[in-house]
Amino acid sequence: MAHEQILLGMGNPLLDISAVVDEEFLTKYDIKPNNAILAEDKHLPMYDEMSSNYNVEYIAGGATQNSIKVAQWMLQVPGATSYIGSIGKDKYGEEMKKNCKLAGVNVQYYEDDKAPTGTCAVCVVGGERSLVANLSAANCYKTEHLKQPENWALVEKAKYYYIAGFFLTVSPESIQLVAEHAAANNKVFTMNLSAPFICEFFKDVQEKALPYMDYVFGNETEARTFSRVHGWKTENVEEIAIKISQLPKASGTHKRITVITQGADPVVVAEDGKVKLFPVILLPKEKLVDTNGAGDAFVGGFLSQLVQEKPIEDCVKAGCYAANVVIQRSGCTYPEKPDFH
Repeated sequence: MAHEQILLGMGNPLLDISAVVDEEFLTKYDIKPNNAILAEDKHLPMYDEMSSNYNVEYIAGGATQNSIKVAQWMLQVPGATSYIGSIGKDKYGEEMKKNCKLAGVNVQYYEDDKAPTGTCAVCVVGGERSLVANLSAANCYKTEHLKQPENWALVEKAKYYYIAGFFLTVSPESIQLVAEHAAANNKVFTMNLSAPFICEFFKDVQEKALPYMDYVFGNETEARTFSRVHGWKTENVEEIAIKISQLPKASGTHKRITVITQGADPVVVAEDGKVKLFPVILLPKEKLVDTNGAGDAFVGGFLSQLVQEKPIEDCVKAGCYAANVVIQRSGCTYPEKPDFH
């Protein structure tokens, strides 16, 4: 059974500024649909423009934090999950703390006194989301914070770890510390490819963490980018999933399992050189509100069963259930209680 603090997430806490925008807005800021990028100078005015011209919602987000909150919701065990990341000392940071405590997650934020809490513009057009993250304080996470006894205690208490690939841009050394601890103590370490730009521009730090990953999550676009960057000359998601699962591992305790989502197409799970396909729950187009957080929710649902040592079929089912709930709502939000059996 899941116990307190069994699952620890580390990542970039961001306050999602979410709005339904139009094609012109995307064009103006050179944003591609269904993508995730880091904000450049040209993007900075868009946050205010969204707030003044569109009907925006503020939701505590960031990929890892979303997944951890969904896992916590699915588990319904108080304090089963913990989360570490960096916020600013400001109203957005306070909002984030409040939001996570309400969600039942045990958070230990590093609070940076110079940078504001990170934000992520979630631009929704036709149900598809595009993300532009302005990391700010999230970019200031320090390994020293992780090493503080009360924070390292969370690492020691956890048996499962989840870190989105986005955190590779912030603190690869923190990831390495947790990964090595997991390998040395037969614990389960999981990561996400997270975005095409991570596979392309952070290939070296990603490769350093890869041997420690017992589960690798991603979507079909990220998988294909990963394949291209590694010179694999294949676009076939099933082949790529197998190849990722067979890359060298730091510890032989757990085999590596690759889990690739493909929107409305089946989820690809690769282990032991074989692939299994799991259909997702199809949703009529008119029920789709926005896809923001769908992938994060899938991982959260998956982890909620993994930490209970359920078979992979149940993990995928829970992932599909959570994603299905989230895409029918705005942002990565969910009803009070899950209805998963």
